[in-house]
Amino acid sequence: MQSPTTTLAAGLRLPTNGLDYAILAIYFVVVLGIGFMARRSVKTSLDFFLSGRSLPAWVTGLAFVSANLGATEILGMAANGAQYGVYTVHWYWIGAIPAMVFLGLVMMPFYYMSKVRSVPEFLLHRFGASSHLLSSIIFAVSSVLIAGVNLYAMALVLQALLGWPQWLAIVIAGLFVLAYITIGGLSSAIYNEVLQFFVILAALIPLTIVGLKRVGGWDGISDSLSHSHGDSFMSAWQGTGIGSSNPLGANWLTIVLGLGFVMSFGYWTTNFAEVQRALSAKNLSAAKRTPLIAAFPKILIPMVVVVPGLIALVMEPSLGKAGKDGLQYNDAIPVLMRDLLPNGVLGIAVTGLLAAFMAGMAANVSSFNTVFTNDIWGAYVKKGRSDGYYLKTGRVVTAVGVFIGMGTAFIAGSFSNIMNYLQTLFSFFNVPLFVVFIIGMFWKRTTAAAGFWGLLSGTVAAMVNYFWFYKQGVISIPSDQGANFVSSIVAFVVGGVVMFVVTMFTKSKPVEELAGLVYGTKSPGMEEPPAEGDDAWYRKPALLGWGAIVLAAICYIPFSF
Repeated sequence: MQSPTTTLAAGLRLPTNGLDYAILAIYFVVVLGIGFMARRSVKTSLDFFLSGRSLPAWVTGLAFVSANLGATEILGMAANGAQYGVYTVHWYWIGAIPAMVFLGLVMMPFYYMSKVRSVPEFLLHRFGASSHLLSSIIFAVSSVLIAGVNLYAMALVLQALLGWPQWLAIVIAGLFVLAYITIGGLSSAIYNEVLQFFVILAALIPLTIVGLKRVGGWDGISDSLSHSHGDSFMSAWQGTGIGSSNPLGANWLTIVLGLGFVMSFGYWTTNFAEVQRALSAKNLSAAKRTPLIAAFPKILIPMVVVVPGLIALVMEPSLGKAGKDGLQYNDAIPVLMRDLLPNGVLGIAVTGLLAAFMAGMAANVSSFNTVFTNDIWGAYVKKGRSDGYYLKTGRVVTAVGVFIGMGTAFIAGSFSNIMNYLQTLFSFFNVPLFVVFIIGMFWKRTTAAAGFWGLLSGTVAAMVNYFWFYKQGVISIPSDQGANFVSSIVAFVVGGVVMFVVTMFTKSKPVEELAGLVYGTKSPGMEEPPAEGDDAWYRKPALLGWGAIVLAAICYIPFSF
């Protein structure tokens, strides 16, 4: 799979002018302005890390989906569309929507009503200090690695499109993210993510509409690519039978179990960069609705991300086939920007790309400062300090996280494929965390020792499968993505088995200590009264959740035959 980490073609330099740069400058001014406005509401560490749990559901919902609109979404998924065709929709309709619904309906009540400030803190209450510290360290490391990926991908794009040196693009974007998060905390990040969501759409929607018109609409895409790449290229499920071969290197079983269940549930339900947005909601109903509201735009994102990848392949059939200095699959979006957009609109498109990368980085930095300050520094290094001390520490840690992210941005350059890199990280870190959560949340007998060893063994098992069995050729898997799906399944199975075995030989907590931490138990106050007006149909989480599932299933129909 190609990705933004492959150097973009030199011929993609855009004909930008003063109008385009003016639009970019206005965006930066607005971003900083939002940061200064949000600063007035930051009085305590809770305000800084979780916006004082005061934000409405529509704000947290848009921030939830925007936080995921980073490097992988805009460039990576368009590249996948150009390389793998309609198979890419699996990452949305089976690899996101069910997990987002599960998070909203099943897991958010436990997160929100337990008053935890982070995902690792929930493990502290359920399993104890060992699992808490291990998960905190794992999450802190993965956060800065992913933040660096967003910075590096953005630097490559700006270098190719605008001629900026990579180091300059990394430093400028990193400093702007540092400024508005340090000034306004999570509120600044969230409100900027809402702005960035609309800026990203303002960039991608015109690109898609103009592109469709250029290639003769959907029928033009389908006829052209079916002729050149075969009918299965325009189908989500053809060629995915067990034993069949396809470019994705995965069959329906690994797609459903590896991507649709283990990897997607691991990411969407335990990734604090996402969950943090829901925890900042003003009440339990708003927290439950946050991922459900986000699910609806997420369903439609393939129309402005995957479809442009297909359009680019029709317009530039040489994508992915050229020599060293030619066009790669990851050039899909920049190719359309170069060929289709006039000045002014071009400035909006470049700003939209920049907004996407900054949203992805800000999500990971804001979650990193929360976990490091509360779950590592405050829990094990400097306990019992004043709230003001932790507020100041959070701001310092934000700066540290940004500068580490700048460093990991350069490390990311050593990987030839950003999408595979990120999916590999998710299989290593998120999937083992998910198996610990899901078993601990539904099985009262699960012990503290089982939580720690399940998390550790699952992480190690995924790494062993990827680096030894796959990379050393012990087993044959057609692609890196296929290997990631298998690694996720291995991590889930090994972690689950280890948890079961360890639980059988260790002592569990008394049931009364598990109130509100295990499904079927409730702590005092677990039944929060609905806020005024929350009885409207569009504010009912169950209705929103099932609506998202049904809509995602309907979307599959035209792409399945």
